[in-house]
Amino acid sequence: MTPAVKAFFDEATNTVSYVVREPEGTACAIIDSVLDFDHAAGRTSTASADAIIAWVKAEGLRVEWILESHVHADHLSAAPYLQEHLGGKIGIGDRITVVQDTFGKIFNEGTEFQRDGSQFDQLFREGDSFMIGQLRGEVLHTPGHTPACLTYVIGDAAFVGDTLFMPDFGTARCDFPGGSSADLYNSIQKILALPDETRIFVGHDYKAPGRDDYAWETTVGEQKALNVHVGQGRSIEEFVKMRDARDATLGMPRLILPSLQVNMRAGQMPEPDEQGDVFLKIPVNKI
Repeated sequence: MTPAVKAFFDEATNTVSYVVREPEGTACAIIDSVLDFDHAAGRTSTASADAIIAWVKAEGLRVEWILESHVHADHLSAAPYLQEHLGGKIGIGDRITVVQDTFGKIFNEGTEFQRDGSQFDQLFREGDSFMIGQLRGEVLHTPGHTPACLTYVIGDAAFVGDTLFMPDFGTARCDFPGGSSADLYNSIQKILALPDETRIFVGHDYKAPGRDDYAWETTVGEQKALNVHVGQGRSIEEFVKMRDARDATLGMPRLILPSLQVNMRAGQMPEPDEQGDVFLKIPVNKI
């Protein structure tokens, strides 16, 4: 079955969010939404999420799932805001508990922060399936960028989050806590084992050198032939050496500290203080 896919690109964070709908019917899922955040001012806004809400309502769609491919380190999730306005269940991989334990310690969250994934409505495991109306989705556990990364294979489309980028840009970094370049390589092989005609929708695009336009759709066949990091049968040894050396040169994402605190809570802010004010922490020399 071929789902219809509508992409929403957020240039501020280079993130692509998707609405995936059944080809006949009104059921849909939203994947990797964005809550706008002005880091300098500490202010959130909902323009990106509102654009999705407006489109879903204009199309007369029914949201059944709000899916996260992983705990994003470069943007805040709008999942709770979308759920409030559109309904649907919020889902993520069951290894979220590993991420919550790791970053719960880094942010000194204390015992009141639950590390069992209970902030989410559904925790997916490898091999799980779910329905979007009559459209079936399958879950692949594809760690490496983070321990909890998932790929959602929905009909003939695979939503890979940050695991793969467009073929001319390569693959995700693996140097966050719990990341592993060897795990990423093996996860990518799992994706590349899908049929060549499978459409791949990536989570970000940064315009590779020589390309003037943003892009986010490719295929398994194109990735196998052209991906600059893993194409043409590159070995795991070659990939790990390249990926680890490259990651050592990268700075941290601009929104990593607010993003992790919010996204490990399923898009919710930390609990407010007695005055109702919300604060995000800045751990020093911890990441």
